[in-house]
Amino acid sequence: MLKVYGSLVDNETRCIHYHTFLDIIAIKFKCCEKYYPCYQCHNEHESHNIQRWSAEEFHKKAILCGVCQNELSIHEYMMTETCPNCQAHFNSRCKFHYHLYFEI
Repeated sequence: MLKVYGSLVDNETRCIHYHTFLDIIAIKFKCCEKYYPCYQCHNEHESHNIQRWSAEEFHKKAILCGVCQNELSIHEYMMTETCPNCQAHFNSRCKFHYHLYFEI
């Protein structure tokens, strides 16, 4: 099982900032290679600035499904609203934060 850092509230990667039924992904931050549920958790627990993944890196596994622990590439994640392994639904509103994690 991969370690997820931050202010977690359950074992499916929900945190104190985002904890709806659909908030089940964690993001590997390029700057520290650690999984966090969200940018706020990262900023609260790290002393460095967030580095965003470039489009050339979207093939890298950097998204974790909190339900089944399946790792997805950034591209795979951006192209679906469900985990390809367990079919759990992701929060479609996360796309409004892509600019914080990815160079788009």
